Amino acid sequence: MTTKNNWPSMGVLVALLAWTGVTLAADKVYVANEGADTVSVLDVGSFKALSTVRMGKMPHNVQVSPDGQFAWVTNNGEPGQTTDAAVHKGMAQGAHEAMAQPGAVWVIDTRSNAVVAKVPVGTHPAHVVVSPDGRLGYVTNGGDNTVSVIDTSARSLVATIAVGQFPHGLRISPDGKELYVANLKSGTVSVVDTAKQKEVAQVQVGKGPAQTGFTPDGRFAFVSLSQENAIAVIDPATRQVVRKIGVGATPIQLYATPDSRTLLVANQGTRKKPGNTVSLIDLQTFKVAKTVETGAGAHGVVVDRDGRFAYVTNLYANSVSVLDLTERRVTKTVPVGKSPNGISITP
Repeated sequence: MTTKNNWPSMGVLVALLAWTGVTLAADKVYVANEGADTVSVLDVGSFKALSTVRMGKMPHNVQVSPDGQFAWVTNNGEPGQTTDAAVHKGMAQGAHEAMAQPGAVWVIDTRSNAVVAKVPVGTHPAHVVVSPDGRLGYVTNGGDNTVSVIDTSARSLVATIAVGQFPHGLRISPDGKELYVANLKSGTVSVVDTAKQKEVAQVQVGKGPAQTGFTPDGRFAFVSLSQENAIAVIDPATRQVVRKIGVGATPIQLYATPDSRTLLVANQGTRKKPGNTVSLIDLQTFKVAKTVETGAGAHGVVVDRDGRFAYVTNLYANSVSVLDLTERRVTKTVPVGKSPNGISITP
């Protein structure tokens, strides 16, 4: 039995896969709940919570590997260990206080949702990314002004790269050749050559750079300026800021759609005056085409592989908003743990 377009029906496809021993893994969203010491696992199809994974102290960011098999989570070590300043400051005031003890990255097996490894890194790790080939992981250490480089197979530290002051968000260029690191207290973005594993440039961008990003076609790079309520657009070829775009209060994470036509920016605001919007920037005109209301403290954002849905963590509402990018509106709100921060989706 086939459908009109001559493709097998879903039921036949599943039966064929079962007969050949191939299984279809459900797409999942991983959410780092910084205030609960947990990671929430959501099912993409039903938008329901599947699991809650106990995590190290104050998990801040999460990144699913390119093959979808592992989720890497930054945290400040074992939940019981003490720190001198385990306080998460508002991003507008310079973000985090450095921790006294070294932090870690914990690795979750996405098939079992069990923690299978713990890798020590620097003090106060913030964000983590994995290289396109899956071989290396990169972690910003806000307390050390460094980036830790991890061999993902050996799950061990292989290099430490000096960058700017208080590195926070980071992303890898689509070709895997460069790493852009937002240095919150330097007003710069560090450009790291991934072959040399060293910083090769710093781009002056503005006040409070929090997170970087790229269009999938590699034409543009971006950084959120949390203390300017703006996004800086960088030309990767010249390493120069070519324009700034005003958005909502205290923009934090940003993410481009797969077609490189739209940039989503989560506007967190502050605890006293939370932001609750995501700005959708048209990358043809470089103007905000739509502002969508989410929940209080919109912080993290990720887009699925088809560009159909975006997922936004609401830091002060303890929830995740599901944003339909065709309709440009929130269609579902999912409760998660306390202070949801970083978010990632299986590729």
